[in-house]
Amino acid sequence: MSFKRGFSTGIVALTLAIPAVADAHCDTMDGPVIKAAQAALASGDITPALIWIQPAADLEVREAFARAIEVRRLGDAARDVADRYFYETLVRLHRAGEGEAFTGIEPSGTDVGPIIPEADRALVSGSIDSLARMLSADLNSGLRTRFDQVRTKQAAMREGDVASGRAFVKAYVEFMHYAEHLHAATVGSPE
Repeated sequence: MSFKRGFSTGIVALTLAIPAVADAHCDTMDGPVIKAAQAALASGDITPALIWIQPAADLEVREAFARAIEVRRLGDAARDVADRYFYETLVRLHRAGEGEAFTGIEPSGTDVGPIIPEADRALVSGSIDSLARMLSADLNSGLRTRFDQVRTKQAAMREGDVASGRAFVKAYVEFMHYAEHLHAATVGSPE
């Protein structure tokens, strides 16, 4: 088999995905879902919590809220348990609405990376400039790093050496998938 044919076959056969970075903050004690749950429990009005879930989860959240409100009246210890129960129910159903698994509630101060806090600051300040600069720098760095890896592996390929060809193909596919995923993320629907 020629190197070109092997190269083409390798590209088709090799599918590497960019690792997904899911720095969710909706499952942290200082994230917006827990803040909404706290506001709902403090006021007795479930509305702030309901906006964080899909309509299909309304009944379950309403039932959890009613139980939590009832149990909270039994004292401080009961209040803590009831609050935690409601937080976990709300976050679990919010995550399910995103198509994500619920793995528990993370403590306040959990590191969710730089982008999520910057996006929140942009919404508060009304300016997206700092977030756009940060994302542009990350995108530029990610593309250049992967591009440089492909070029390095391509230059290191030796005729008839399968290992060096495979190293090139691996870097090539990672670069192409990275670019493709970035493009899909930038031109895709906000949904």
